Amino acid sequence: MTTVVSGLVDAQVNGAAGIDLTAEPHRLWEVAAALPAYGVVAFVPTVITSDPAARDQALATLAAGPPAGWSGAEPLGLHFEGPMIAPTRKGAHPERWLRPPSLDLVDGWSREAGVVIATIAPELPGALEVIERLTARGVVVSVGHTAASAAEVTAALDAGARYLTHLGNAMPPMRAREPGPVGAAFGGQVVAGLIVDGHHLDPLFVRTAWRTLGPGRFVSVSDTTAGLGLPDGPARLGDQDVIVADGTVRLECGTLAGSAASLLDCLRVLVAQTGCTIEEAVATASTTPLDLLGLPHREERIRLTDDLHLASDTEVD
Repeated sequence: MTTVVSGLVDAQVNGAAGIDLTAEPHRLWEVAAALPAYGVVAFVPTVITSDPAARDQALATLAAGPPAGWSGAEPLGLHFEGPMIAPTRKGAHPERWLRPPSLDLVDGWSREAGVVIATIAPELPGALEVIERLTARGVVVSVGHTAASAAEVTAALDAGARYLTHLGNAMPPMRAREPGPVGAAFGGQVVAGLIVDGHHLDPLFVRTAWRTLGPGRFVSVSDTTAGLGLPDGPARLGDQDVIVADGTVRLECGTLAGSAASLLDCLRVLVAQTGCTIEEAVATASTTPLDLLGLPHREERIRLTDDLHLASDTEVD
């Protein structure tokens, strides 16, 4: 038995099929062509903290459009995840490319230019002014890779931020007297992305987030990398060596550096850990991210088996 659902929208894709979008942004359209095999019809290409030339090239490649005869998932605009993030919560982001928030740094970042999401640590000096500027330009500002207190996250939301990047990862844990970004998400109306791949988050955290956020504020993202579709072994993320193993991507020191999971893999875990319906799970990876980005719902449909695999007769169009 199969179920027809909306085509998937992955709001955080670092790469796929051996291609890293930070190291090789000119190969954006190759990544896009690989994603329909996983049920994805649209996505947000993500460039992490890096040489500014990578961001410039990603914007130029997106603006140039696909090559003749191309088909694949539609890039909805870029996510610049960094470089204005907290050094203590940088995760796999290379420290040498971290930069403090400044209006000069984001000159040219706008929805019109192709930037749809920007992840910023709001506690950094100058961050709130940058958040206000980007919001005015139509960019969805996300709080992430941050050591912020709940009050600092609230200040970012008041300045226009509307999203949290991979909730529960690269941020402080929730505490009784300092709930931090997680508490701000649970206690407010902000939308949050979560990597429910079975590795980034404990099942209890996932169930708590699901009960608190519901499908309307819960965005399932894969945070997948060049490791998607590759066999286990050495790979690259940006300009760093990583190891792909058991659906994860890690630095040599063991730090998680994104995933090698597809968005469908994540939805299977979400259903298993929360007991939500297939339709509710799919909403977190279709209508909810599109609503966050202010984009219309997609017309494409995919056919899923009862265990959330792409049916063999599915043609993504």
